[in-house]
Amino acid sequence: MQPMAARKRLLIVGSSGHAKVVIDSFERAGGFLIVGLIDAVRPAGEETLGYRVLGNEDDMARIAAEHRVTAWFAALGDNWQRHLAVRRIRERIPDAEFATAVHPSAQLGRGVSIGRGSVVLAHAVLNADARIGEFCIVNTAASLDHDACMEEFSSLAPGVHTGGNVRVGAYAALGLGASIAHRRSVGEHAVVGAGAVVVDDIPARCVAYGVPARSVRSRPEGEPYL
Repeated sequence: MQPMAARKRLLIVGSSGHAKVVIDSFERAGGFLIVGLIDAVRPAGEETLGYRVLGNEDDMARIAAEHRVTAWFAALGDNWQRHLAVRRIRERIPDAEFATAVHPSAQLGRGVSIGRGSVVLAHAVLNADARIGEFCIVNTAASLDHDACMEEFSSLAPGVHTGGNVRVGAYAALGLGASIAHRRSVGEHAVVGAGAVVVDDIPARCVAYGVPARSVRSRPEGEPYL
């Protein structure tokens, strides 16, 4: 772990359950000093895992200056809400640098790439040449096999497993324990339900579930799913 003076000063946007696992990953990996949290709902002074809510998004520029913030992380589990949070950070802090969090227990194969603002949580497995885009979530004990790709703002819930050469489109969300067969694709903004088994490509902007998974309806961008 780096000396405290050498660590980047990190401000986390979000303070809920997902923020807890993000905090844990940053603490265990080292490299960043968490200065506090931003939350749109909770009042300043409340805490998550000992870190104080310092204010809301309207206060970001002031808080960043007061606490000499050098890195940012959007810790919101919903893909669309995370996208909106990143956009608001960039509007207020145009030169914001986004951190990446990888839990030390995660297993990363050769050639793996992970985009800025993404998190890889405890016991996740990324096999050789897997590619994670920006602002993605690879949740607890999820696995992405060789040559698979997650595009920006997509997410794997805990226990998701994919075969090799899988594509997860931008903003797509795979629910708890879902599985995706080799060389299959999940389209942009699609949501795959918990426990589903994907053996055929899933179209963009739909909700799919079942064994085997089938599209059951369309969904607009930004529709809540958590």
